[in-house]
Amino acid sequence: MAREPVSAHGDGVEPDRYGLTPHPRERFDLVGHGEAERAFLDAWRTGRLHHAWLIGGPRGIGKATFAYRVARFLLANPDPAAAPAVRDLAVAPDHPVARKVAALSHPDLVVLRRTPGTDKKGPSSVIAIDSVRRALAVFGSTAGAGGYRICIVDSADDLNVASANALLKVVEEPPPRSIFLIVSHSPGRVMATIRSRCRKLTLGELAPDEIETVVEGLGAPWDAIEPGLRARAAALAQGSVQGALELLDEERIALVERVRAMLARLPALDMREVLGLAELCAGRDGEEAFAALMATIDMFVTQTIHARAAEGAARLAPLVEVWEKSRGAAREAQVLNLDRRPLVLSIFNDLAGALRHGEAA
Repeated sequence: MAREPVSAHGDGVEPDRYGLTPHPRERFDLVGHGEAERAFLDAWRTGRLHHAWLIGGPRGIGKATFAYRVARFLLANPDPAAAPAVRDLAVAPDHPVARKVAALSHPDLVVLRRTPGTDKKGPSSVIAIDSVRRALAVFGSTAGAGGYRICIVDSADDLNVASANALLKVVEEPPPRSIFLIVSHSPGRVMATIRSRCRKLTLGELAPDEIETVVEGLGAPWDAIEPGLRARAAALAQGSVQGALELLDEERIALVERVRAMLARLPALDMREVLGLAELCAGRDGEEAFAALMATIDMFVTQTIHARAAEGAARLAPLVEVWEKSRGAAREAQVLNLDRRPLVLSIFNDLAGALRHGEAA
């Protein structure tokens, strides 16, 4: 298969890589997710390896890292009988398979992702149907020489209807000894017919100490970050390494801590606090503060819904409706360049009202 002329070291823009961190295919340590690893190993050992796996969970927790770890392992260990002492999915970085996967040059591995950017053009916004057809045509005709043929989809959230249907056709009738590793940040939104043909493997949020371990292991410049700052970012990251990396700034952490304290007091509101926050989010200088505010509220709403799920949909519906309305208003404000101050006031008032309604229901 023709490979994309993209370097893993910054010569091209890879849309499935976060900033300048190592690409998931270059990560060889798996922090957390031991249960998922054991589930996959058990299926491999017993010969019950399902042909399609939907690897779900929040963004930034290591789903793609896990998928590449699985791919390397299966390509290096096609026969369980030949490796009876295997305890995990690790493959040494200097193994020939590992080097080929890192270079995207292994003939039995196909990666479906958004098209990387070039000097003249940014990365594509979706995984196009033509990309799926070209990749899977080669994938289906590749001779695996007794081994596995593996397709990583990173991520299914980037498929449009046409490209999802193209993938579905191959997942429905897979070539022999084919494995599909389909990453999704929102597995519930993946096309139902694809979901129904997959074994679900849900990866959970990482603990703060696990996040610190991952961040420190990313190498320079992240390993030189002051430990106290790293710990505070990890504690606020809601189980996501990406979330922690976005918080490695004293001012941003202080803002998130401030917003979280205000949200924790809802439905009680201190309007002076809300007005101060609204001023901070105003104008061009307030764009980053507003983005951090919206991300923090999103996490708060998600956590609240999960924590109170047993209360029933009727009590939680007002909160969901308010947040959907607020996100729509935020998008409109960005497109039309509207003043964000009244929007911040409205969001907090509406959240307080929704929580009061839930308490009274």
